[in-house]
Amino acid sequence: MKIGLYGGTFDPIHWGHLRSAEEVREAFALDRVLFIPASTPPHKRGQAITPARHRLAMVRLAVARHRAFAVSTVEIERAGVSYTIDTLRHFARSAEKHTYYFILGLDAFREIDSWKDFRELFPLCNFIVTSRPGSRDSNPFRGTSVALRRLFCYDSRRRLYRHRSGTQLFFLKLTDLAISASAIREKVRRGQSIRYLVPLEVEAYIEKNGLYRGPRAEKRSS
Repeated sequence: MKIGLYGGTFDPIHWGHLRSAEEVREAFALDRVLFIPASTPPHKRGQAITPARHRLAMVRLAVARHRAFAVSTVEIERAGVSYTIDTLRHFARSAEKHTYYFILGLDAFREIDSWKDFRELFPLCNFIVTSRPGSRDSNPFRGTSVALRRLFCYDSRRRLYRHRSGTQLFFLKLTDLAISASAIREKVRRGQSIRYLVPLEVEAYIEKNGLYRGPRAEKRSS
């Protein structure tokens, strides 16, 4: 099977995440996309994030009706910081020999040389880098380090980048959907509607569990 690995904090998961996953699935004919909620994201240590059980529950609700979408709890079940290198090694060691594609956004890719053991990431699976909403930059390596650029060579015939290990690096232009989890949290805090930013099931879960509510929202509902 061809399987996409889509990690993130998902605090909360929203339509931007889901539409991105769907466009990647279709473009690369993936059999499945695994959403992998992080337990303790390394780039957000010291920041307040919603408990993993709530984020996991929202992801499960969001993907339940899509037969090609599923959830992996590998990072939530693993103690400590959720490093991508550990997750990719987990799937690389899997007894079932699938072809894996790690999905990440352009901004994250441009900072990937700050990730733990970043040079060891690329031999483990293929990478799909998705465009940033509103960006018209046609050079995906702009702003990246020399160390990162030297890991790849360009295959002009197939219009893709290859890692020396044989894995491939793809760039995919997505439909622009400028939806952010931080903006959703702020809307909830202010008591504003998040309808059509998240699936209805996720909206109901947020309301039921009182997630992201600030003093102003609590006062309005009292």
